[in-house]
Amino acid sequence: MSVVKINVLTVPADMREELEKRFSNRAGMVESADGFEWFELLRPVEGTEQYLVYTRWRSEEDFQKWQSSQAFARGHAQAAASAAQGQGQRQGQRQGHGHGHGHGQGPAATGSEVWTFEVAETAGPKE
Repeated sequence: MSVVKINVLTVPADMREELEKRFSNRAGMVESADGFEWFELLRPVEGTEQYLVYTRWRSEEDFQKWQSSQAFARGHAQAAASAAQGQGQRQGQRQGHGHGHGHGQGPAATGSEVWTFEVAETAGPKE
């Protein structure tokens, strides 16, 4: 049974472009992970500052393996390095890493939580 992980990122309007750029720069990192099935970055349209990072995995074990993998660490380090290029560190912001946290620029997100679901039913277009 597939497992869905949704990372809910609260992103102020002035950091949206930066967050999307960080995800774009990491393209291809998760797609090669064993058990990976799907990824989507969902941009809020109205009424919220929350982005949803949707990933689908063959199993919880596959997700955990990816999260502890070198590829995961490299992907988040790459996003951090990309955020730092050509920009000085902002005063008063803590340093972090990855999409939500970029070295030199600080976090793009002001909050994060992960939701976990099992896929109980799925459907696609009829042929």
